[in-house]
Amino acid sequence: MAKNQESQSESPKFGLLDLLFPVFFIPVKGVVWIAEKLIETAEADITDKAKVQEELLELQMRFELEEIGEDEYNRREEELLDQLEAIREYEERKGG
Repeated sequence: MAKNQESQSESPKFGLLDLLFPVFFIPVKGVVWIAEKLIETAEADITDKAKVQEELLELQMRFELEEIGEDEYNRREEELLDQLEAIREYEERKGG
């Protein structure tokens, strides 16, 4: 988590080429920096276990209140459990 917080405070790095050719390199580095931040944000959202677990609890509550049927409950529960498993596998590969 500390690494994620450090990377959020980083800004694009500028060097000698940026000073010599600012019209080209500065905008390119800015776009790359923005793309990296978008990827980090998307990754954090996709791999948020708490969000998936919250969805599971909400699904169970809706089923118990008879807002959804058993078929829909089973289908959606399986999707969410698969998503949790995928998050766990992803974290294991990344060393988290």
